[in-house]
Parts: sequence; structure tokens; C-alpha cells
Amino acid sequence: MLKNKFVHFFKELSIKDVPLVGGKNASLGEMYGHLTKKGLRIPNGFATTADAYRYFLDSTGLKKKIEDILQGLDTKDVRGLMRRGAAIRKLIITTEMPKDFQAAILKAYRELSAQYKTKNLDVAVRSSATAEDLPDASFAGQQETFLNITGEKDLLIAVRKCIASLFTNRAISYRVDKKFDHFAIALSVGVQKMIRSDLGSSGVMFTIDTESGFRNTVLINSIFGLGENIVLGRVTPDEFYVFKPTKAIISRSLSKKNMKMIYNLHGSKPIKNVPIPASEQGKPSLTDRQVLQLARWGVIIEEHYKRPMDIEFAVDGRTNEIYIIQARPETVQSRKDANVLEKYHLLKKGKVITAGQSVGSRIGAGIANRMMDVKDIHKFKPGQVLVTDMTDPDWEPIMKIAAAIVTDKGGRTCHAAIVSRELGIPCVVGTENVSSLVKSGRAITVDCASGEEGFVYEGKLPFRIEQTDIKNLKKPKTKIMMNLGEPDLAFTHSFIPSEGVGLARLEFIINNYIKIHPLALLNFSKLKDPVVKKEISLLTEGYKNKAQYFVDRLAQGVAMISAAYYPKDVIVRLSDFKTNEYANLIGGREYEPVESNPMIGWRGASRYYTPSFIPAFALECQAIKKVRDEMGLTNLKVMVPFCRTVEEGKKVQEIMAQYGLKRGQNGLEIYVMAEIPANIILAEKFCQIFDGFSIGSNDLTQLTLGIDRDATGTLDVAGVSNEKNEAVKILISQLIKVAKKNHRKVGICGQGPSDFPDFAEFLVEEGIDSISLNPDTIVATTMAIAKKEKDIKRSRGLLSFLF
Repeated sequence: MLKNKFVHFFKELSIKDVPLVGGKNASLGEMYGHLTKKGLRIPNGFATTADAYRYFLDSTGLKKKIEDILQGLDTKDVRGLMRRGAAIRKLIITTEMPKDFQAAILKAYRELSAQYKTKNLDVAVRSSATAEDLPDASFAGQQETFLNITGEKDLLIAVRKCIASLFTNRAISYRVDKKFDHFAIALSVGVQKMIRSDLGSSGVMFTIDTESGFRNTVLINSIFGLGENIVLGRVTPDEFYVFKPTKAIISRSLSKKNMKMIYNLHGSKPIKNVPIPASEQGKPSLTDRQVLQLARWGVIIEEHYKRPMDIEFAVDGRTNEIYIIQARPETVQSRKDANVLEKYHLLKKGKVITAGQSVGSRIGAGIANRMMDVKDIHKFKPGQVLVTDMTDPDWEPIMKIAAAIVTDKGGRTCHAAIVSRELGIPCVVGTENVSSLVKSGRAITVDCASGEEGFVYEGKLPFRIEQTDIKNLKKPKTKIMMNLGEPDLAFTHSFIPSEGVGLARLEFIINNYIKIHPLALLNFSKLKDPVVKKEISLLTEGYKNKAQYFVDRLAQGVAMISAAYYPKDVIVRLSDFKTNEYANLIGGREYEPVESNPMIGWRGASRYYTPSFIPAFALECQAIKKVRDEMGLTNLKVMVPFCRTVEEGKKVQEIMAQYGLKRGQNGLEIYVMAEIPANIILAEKFCQIFDGFSIGSNDLTQLTLGIDRDATGTLDVAGVSNEKNEAVKILISQLIKVAKKNHRKVGICGQGPSDFPDFAEFLVEEGIDSISLNPDTIVATTMAIAKKEKDIKRSRGLLSFLF
């Protein structure tokens, strides 16, 4: 521990100095001293000490005056809180600091300016509370930051304002809630060289997924200009996911960034917001090289601190060099108990009012209170839903009593998202229109449990909360895998105990992520319908090559699922749309025939080698190759659906090889769906050209019993059309025997094991390698299968003993 003095430069500090200079400044010192040696750039600076803060309060009589003002404080009395907070802040700002304290600050400022060869250096002035950024209590964002401060006079004012911000309304309220004594916490002021990100970009990086707690990814949010607009939610940022094990960008979402914060060189205020030209708004705020460099640095910081981290960065627009300007422990997901799965289920859906980015994976309902100015927060009542444009730390006293929060602006790392996540409150950000659509007094439900997109519904809808303790869940010999088609849920579902994904449906990703028929993208210039062309133009904005949109979006969806379970197997089924389903995609009607029974029509393998569809199938192959070869996710395996003949299987594989997906190359395995009786009758021959089988029990039942799954009307198929039929079970049993004889893997991915526990037990008895289930049935079915395996082992042991 350093000896007490008023100011220390970063090079003198380490993480052990949190009591002296707070978490933020101690962390800057730690990184400056240890991580610059590993290539990280940290702008230099200095920090005032906790002792200097206490000296200021004691020597000027401020402490006693503040204690008097806080006497009898009730944080639930919002107006009283606001009045007291304002009085304390005014008192601190108008009180002159002791001369020796001022002299120490100015001496350090002159030294820092000399280091950067300028007279009045531009600096950021930030607060760092001595209880801030601890793993069990996040004070981050509670106090103020002042940017582009130049000159000694303005620096001293900014320091006093920083100290005063220890008594903002939200900081006072937060300390009371966390049971921290107001004077047990001191404030250090960090003065750091500004990076000219007003000419470049800046943002926030987490070394853990902020929504699910998935630890194998780095999440990066970035915007043009200074980073305050991210935290304040004024600008929805670009979002990048980098997968740590393969060091590849697996997801990239670019936003419309309509403004940026820059230096105000000729105005009365040091910074200002300016509009970004429309032609520039959709451009990426970081290059791929910068994203990957940031991710590498994030991992270095995480490894140094041995915990997930929340990191701020800035890119100098003059040099394009990246700087780390803050790092603190992530304090929400990293503290969750991974053994307890919590799932919110909406029991009834209503009219969707609006949607945005979901935060928190929960559901909340209540009466909306539309509030557009923080001065009105005294009107907010516990249990209401806060509807507003955006929040900043002044809103925190009411955020903690809200049932849910919905904002017009912001991204996943804006203030509303960060605080909601910490408080465990569902929050939908970036709706763009909620404040114009929802008025005070209206009952609404906020659903953040359905994936990346959060929904605001009309009325108070019923929901339930399911908690499952998986700590002592026994893993059976039979592999339990998952059916999954929603990339947005992949990270969350990865915590459900499974051996990977037995069925990832490509058509789900195409339908939800892409929405456009691939041939409409390939032939965009030739499309006849102007409405369709307009829809496609809006969805593919920024893509000159419309077909590349299909490849990129599909690769991103597949990569998110593959990364979530890496290095476990993820089996992706090639698109299995029927003609009526393909026709419903944007632009699809121009390319799809009308079939009277599409369930047994032009689908699956037969599409892939049809000359008119080969260009569309090529896009699927390119996307999968990108995931495996460029992103390094070689745990991805491919499955061919509805393959009627061995000859079809050969044709499909020949085309796949032409587009870089050759069986055996780079470890690629190709499976076939066993869903047509011919697949089982000719199983020996299918074994020669495929690496394994996955039983599609729905289609197998349909084609074995001659029942149309799409049939409606007088024919009641519900009692006949299920996998428990004896004929279906005989076929499945036969396939398992042939597959094992030929050393081929065989699993099942149909609905049957999820719906019928006794059918799952039958599969275990037959010796199936894997059973792929819907996420909500995995835990219960795993327990049942483990018990069945135990019973089988016991009965075999008894027979062995008797005979």
C-alpha cells in the first residue's frame, strides 16, 4: 500500500490500492503497470486519493454539513431525496478546495501535459468510489464523468463536480439500499489523457455474454464518436460477438447511428452531439481487425483479473490506434448460480404493441407510467412499468421499484440495460416508438424470455417461473442432445445439460433471420413485384450483393448455435422447406410451384440437385463452409433431409463437394435423416455414403402409416399417427441394428421422445446412441432415461446371475 498523499500517477498504483483510489483508478494503475507490457495501450493519468477527499470534507467543515442534510433521509420519498441531494452537491461545488490539495492536482496536470508535449492537455475527469467495481457491489456509473476538460481552472471545477457527484440522488439511494455508510465510502478523481475517439469510435466490451452468462464469447458494442452516447442510450450501437476458442467473429449487427459526440472546440461546452450523414449511419464503427484486436485484449484482461470483465475502449480517429480506458469486474452474470436454471414462460400471448432488444430473460407486467423527464420521477409507483425515451443514472431511484422498463433508444450496454440486468428487471431497449404508442395507465406485459427480441404486449398476461436445480443430475449413457432452431436462445439453452445439438433446423434460421427466398436474392434485379423489391431492399440495406446477405445471415445464425455447444457436436439439417413454406418467404411465390400435397413433394434432397435450385443450395453450402472453415467451428456436422434414394444422396454430396463441403475433409461428417421407409429398407447402402442417421420420427410415422401430417377435416389421425405404432417401432429397431453393425451413429430428433417418455425408454432398450429433445423436456427425460438404463443394467445382471 502506498503512503498517503493527495495524488498518484497510474504507474504508482495497482489493484491493491482500491481503498486508496477506488476500483476504477486502481484497475487503471494495475493495467498500466502490468498489461502495457503485453501490448495493451492505456492512456496515462493520475488519481486523487481517498485521504485527499476526506481532508477536503473535514478541513472545510463539509462533512458535518452533509450529515445534517442527510439526517432523517427516506429514499422512498423521491422529492425529499432530490432536494437533499441538490443541496449537498451545491455545497461541495461552491466550496473551495484546500490550497495544498489544489496545488498537488495542478502539479500532476502539468507533468501529464508535458508528457504529451502540450500545455493544456485534454483530459477526461472521472470519479472512482472506494467501494466501486467490487465483484459483489457495482457502483459503476453512479458518479459523473467530464470529457475534454482543458486548462487548470476547468480541471479544478471538474474535480469538485466529480466529488459532488458522490452525492447524486441515485448514488445516495444506492448506498442506502446496499447498506453502505455514506462516509465509509470515499471518492478518488481520475484524470486521464483523452483519446480522440470523437474523430474515431468508442464502446464497451464484455468478456461474458451479458444476457445468458455464456463465457466463451466477447461481446463488443461500438459507436462513432465519444462513448457517452452508448451509456446514455442515445445511440443504438453496433454489436459484435467474438468466439474465444477460435478467435473468430461469429455475429455482426450494424445499427443506424444517427449522431456522434465530438469535441466542441469553439463553444461554451467542451463536448457536443452532431448528426451523422444518412449515407454514413449504417457503416461499421469498427473494422474486423479492430474487433479481433479488442477481443484479444479483452481475453488478456480477463485472464489477468481471473474473472469476466466490463471494459471501455476508445479508437483514436487520427491514428486508428485502440486504447483501453477502463476495466471493471462484471457483476451480474458472473455471480449467478449455474446449477439453477430459471425459465419464464408466457402462458398466453396477446397483441404486440412494439418490440426491441431484450434484456434480462424475464417477464414483467403492470400499469405503464410514461415518463419523459427525470423531474417527474416522484410520480412513479412501485410495480409500474417505466416507459421512457432513455434513462441515465438519475432515474435509478425508480428503476429499482419498476416491474419492467421499456425505452425508445439504447442498446444492450446502455444505462437502462445495465441497471435492469443488475436489478433483475425485464427491460426492452431500442423500440424506437414505445413512448409514442403507450400512454400512462395502460396495462402492458414486457416479455424478454423469448430470445434476442423483446416484446411489449397489450394487457397483463399470465406467466409462470420455472426453476430447476441440475446440480445432481445424473448423465445417462445414452447421449441426450437438443433440438434447436433459434440462434437467439442458443447461449441461454447451452446451460441445460446436454451433449450438443442433435437437430438445428436451417429453415428456422432462414425464416426468422433472413425472411427472403434465396432465388429472389440471386435474381433481385429481375424481380417483377415492386413491393417485394422494396421489402428486400430494406432488409438487405448495405448489401450490393443481395445473395451475400443470405450467406452472412445464415452463417451467423448457424455459428451462434455451433459456438454455444463447442466442442460438442452440432448437427445442422439442410433446409427442408416444403413448397408452400418456401412460397411464404419474401419473393417466394415467383419461384415455387403449387403442389396439392407438398408434404411429400419437392422438398429436401430432391431440391438440391434440381438445376433451377442449385444456385440457392450453393448459398447454404457457402454459409456452412464459412462457419466451419473461417470461424473454425468444426464441431458443425451436416444432415441431408428427405433423401429418397441412395442415388439422391450421392448427387447431393457431389454438389456439396463442388461448394467446399466434401465429406471427410476438415473432419466433415454428413448424416442422413431416416424418415422414409426406404432409408431403413436400404440402410446397408445408405451406410456406405453417410456417417450416420438421425431418425425423423414424424415423417417416418406419416410415410409408414400413409397419413398426411397436414391433413385436416374428417380423418382423425391423432390416435393413429404417433411413433408408438408397432410398425414404426419395428422400422426404428431395424435401423439401429444395421447402423451398429456398420459402425454408423444413429440418433433420433423427432418429436416422439419429447412427447412420450415410454417411447424414449423403448429407444434406450434398443440401444440408440443419442436422443435429441426439445429444451423444456431435457431434464425430465434425462432423469427418466438414467433410471431406465439403471433398470436395464439391473435386469441383465439378474439374468446373468440366474443363468
